[in-house]
Amino acid sequence: MHREWDAEIVDQTPDERITWRATDGTTNAGTVSFAPEDGALATRVTLRMDFEPEGIVEKVGDALNIVDRRTAGDLDRFKTFIEARGTETGGWRGEVKPSGADDPAL
Repeated sequence: MHREWDAEIVDQTPDERITWRATDGTTNAGTVSFAPEDGALATRVTLRMDFEPEGIVEKVGDALNIVDRRTAGDLDRFKTFIEARGTETGGWRGEVKPSGADDPAL
C-alpha cells in the first residue's frame, strides 16, 4: 500500500525532537527524538508513531508487523543518507512550540 498525507509540525527543538500530526490523508502522528550517544560520536534516533490502518489489507499488515518492518527499513535508509552526506541538509532549524506552551497557566 502507498499512502500520502499532509502534516504539520506541532513541536520542534533543533537536534532534539520533531513532532507532527497529519492534517489530511492517512491519520497519523508521531515524534522523532535525537539523543547524543557514545560521547556525541553517535546519535540515537527514536521514532514513536501512531496511525490508524484503513481497510482489511492494512489491518492484516499491521497485525503481521509489516508496518514496523517497513518503518525500520526507512530509518536504516535515513541513516545511510545522513551518513553519506556527512552534513545537514540545510532545512529550517527553528523552534516550534506546542500550542499553549507560552501560556504560564499551563
